[in-house]
Amino acid sequence: MVQCEMCGAETSSPKTIKVEGAKLDVCSNCTDFGTEVKQPSSSSTSTKYSTGSSSSGGSSSSSSSASASSSTSSSSGGSPRSDMFDDMDQLVTDYDDSVRNAREGKGLSQSDLANELNEKASLIRKIERGDTLPSDRVQSKLERFLEIDLSAEGGSGEDSEWSGGSSSGSYTLGDVVKRKD
Repeated sequence: MVQCEMCGAETSSPKTIKVEGAKLDVCSNCTDFGTEVKQPSSSSTSTKYSTGSSSSGGSSSSSSSASASSSTSSSSGGSPRSDMFDDMDQLVTDYDDSVRNAREGKGLSQSDLANELNEKASLIRKIERGDTLPSDRVQSKLERFLEIDLSAEGGSGEDSEWSGGSSSGSYTLGDVVKRKD
């Protein structure tokens, strides 16, 4: 006997219903609380918690799950996983000093630079204090007008260049943390 996932009653023939997006195996008394989900006739090894397509929806759901499974199987090769941040340009750590020095080198005030870039002077002040990061659009304006480069080269290179830890390959917190003595 199986317990109903809604009321807890014992039932010998549970029915699968969908309640607010969740699929539940319920007794015959609780089927009115949701819409009944038809089980596929083929024997499947997926469980109720798996993400495989177990609904008899349209072909769009089966095609999207097929494309999702093919993309996950192709990306599970030996190459390291990449994410959206790998493609983003990194900003140099001292962007605030670079902007301030370049602006002062041209003999401009913060409000003059803001007028030239068609931006607010408060934004320039925040960037030079390091309170805010410039958006991609503002960064390109600053780079073009001040003739500087604010992009860091190889953002992920810092991680690969690090060579700390013991020879056995196990690291402790002391190997990673930099002290501020």
